[in-house]
Amino acid sequence: MIGKCKAIAHGSTALDYIFREGKLGSRLAFHNLCSREPKTVYEEMKVVSDYNSRCRNKFLRIEIGIAPQDEKKLPVPELMRIAHLFAKRIGLDNHQWVAVTHKDTDNRHIHIIANRISLYGEVYDTTFVSNRAARVAEEISREKGLTIAKEVKAERKHQKTKANPTREQTKQQVQQICYALLDKYKDTGITGHSMFLYELNKNGITIERLKNKQGKVYGLKFSYGEHTFKASEVGREFGYRSLQKIINKAEAKTLQQNEYNPPKEKETSDTGYQLVPPSRSNISRDGDTLQPLNTIGTVTDAAISAADEVVEGD
Repeated sequence: MIGKCKAIAHGSTALDYIFREGKLGSRLAFHNLCSREPKTVYEEMKVVSDYNSRCRNKFLRIEIGIAPQDEKKLPVPELMRIAHLFAKRIGLDNHQWVAVTHKDTDNRHIHIIANRISLYGEVYDTTFVSNRAARVAEEISREKGLTIAKEVKAERKHQKTKANPTREQTKQQVQQICYALLDKYKDTGITGHSMFLYELNKNGITIERLKNKQGKVYGLKFSYGEHTFKASEVGREFGYRSLQKIINKAEAKTLQQNEYNPPKEKETSDTGYQLVPPSRSNISRDGDTLQPLNTIGTVTDAAISAADEVVEGD
């Protein structure tokens, strides 16, 4: 079983799609909903989502794939239980959602469309939601003795792994170190991120910033001993943009408080390692002129440089 999840804006279109004649298999569940048809379900969800005017992608589209060899083990009542269990573990108890099966492909699969705005007006956090969905699907698969997509994928890579076992073993060591430090320093802000980089270096892992022809950073490369790995090989959380999100989430409250406080001196642009792109900037007022301030990017670069200096000084 495999799980995917994504935030979307077109809730009405998504609901029409999953209920489309010729695709619809079984109606599995209607959670916190009175309606049973796509148009009225959307109208009911919209009543709740309209209370939040700032969120753009107000719906979640979830797909749960069932392996062909598992279909006979999963009659409709069991699929209903899987839909409820998946939604509960991914954190949708207080949200409106609907689940159905589709029969338009060779492999049976479950579609869930959920209101991202909860009944209490809270916005569902979609940070690494795709990874979260995959982990929940894997947990349920293990509990119910179903085929695990991760293991199938690993089996396909067996020959490649066997060809270079030393590199694979090194990659696992890098992943272990990186995830341990990420758990230690996530959501601790810019200072914590500096310490994250510093401790990586202390553990023998160096990060190289990959730049395009224009000199802009587009990715990261991890080196450990004689082996190097792309960020995607280590884990999705360690991609260039993913690390930006870690910093953004940690500094959101601070930035809101300082939103209209312009710096004393004009910041200079830096083509080095910026965790936040220049487009994500705060707005301050200088007279009647609006000026963008890349607060996180500037402060983050300073923190990264400080971490680098500490490492070099040892």
